[in-house]
Amino acid sequence: MSNVSNYELPKNIEHYLAIAAKLYAQEGERLKQEVIVNAQVRVHEGWSCDNWNGGTYGHALYLIVPEAIYLGLVRNREDLQVKIREDINKVHNVQNEFIEEVFIEMEVAQDKDWRKDSGLLISGKRIVLPDAEKRIWGDDGFRLFLSHKAEVKQQTAKLKEDLKLFGISCFVAHEDIHPTQEWQNEIENALSSMDALVALMTENFHDSLWTDQEVGFAFGRGVPIISVRLGKDPYGFIGKFQALTCTWEKAAVEIVKLLIKQDRMLNAYIKAVESCNGWDNGNILAQILPFIDHISAEHENRLLDAYNENGEVTGSFGFNGSKPSIYGQGLAFHLNRLTGKTYGRLPDSWLGVIQ
Repeated sequence: MSNVSNYELPKNIEHYLAIAAKLYAQEGERLKQEVIVNAQVRVHEGWSCDNWNGGTYGHALYLIVPEAIYLGLVRNREDLQVKIREDINKVHNVQNEFIEEVFIEMEVAQDKDWRKDSGLLISGKRIVLPDAEKRIWGDDGFRLFLSHKAEVKQQTAKLKEDLKLFGISCFVAHEDIHPTQEWQNEIENALSSMDALVALMTENFHDSLWTDQEVGFAFGRGVPIISVRLGKDPYGFIGKFQALTCTWEKAAVEIVKLLIKQDRMLNAYIKAVESCNGWDNGNILAQILPFIDHISAEHENRLLDAYNENGEVTGSFGFNGSKPSIYGQGLAFHLNRLTGKTYGRLPDSWLGVIQ
């Protein structure tokens, strides 16, 4: 190597970090994804050198993350550094170069377009600690903030329960704020850690002191925003986002049909299918299948395993396709559409690829 760097891996490190971030999103590895998405990146080139095979060069990768993320991982930092190093080395294809060490440090992240698009980028203006996130959202699921007027809190609470079937954890201010938590602080924590926001636009939505601010907060963070027309048309900034016209009863399915384009929502949905506990629930979940427009090999295998191993999924008309005019074409049809393979019944009534 000359004094001018000819290393390929450091030059393309953003590309491989983006691949890793998408992989983590598909696999539901939220902490790893947050580290990659929010990190300011620095590469120490030529950290090590071995003369074997014409020269093999190792680099050190520094990931400098916001305090909120760092505090949540510091006790497991060494294990996380090893896992991210292994994953980066799996996704890149640069010959005779590799990442030898990954170091996670604490600082403020720089703004990058692909990170902002992920909806996970922390602005640095507010820190939401892990215990607060767990209190607000629970352990898992797609995080959805339901912005609403207090006068429809009962309908909103019912919508929250309906969305839970699809793997969505909702925040409803009038229901979810604990008596011991200062309410404005808790709302800001939820807004700072949500994956998306739904504005339930009832007739008096604009009259609230808080709903427009909640929408503005989501707009500033760049997370997906959906407005549901329930008596009032979208206005202002929210007018540029996707809008639904539906009843309260159909709102959950219609909202998920739009959110399923997000990788984190797709992962949450597949987890919900895996844990489906009834044929009726299976039929409801199957309504989303036609709206999935991309799928990874891992998601393909997980859906297949859910069908073959969970009798509640197998027995639901929406997934087995036995009543297409009522419940849809079934999982095999949509796996064929998404993968280009030919799925069908195998011996013992299993679903698999027909050779």
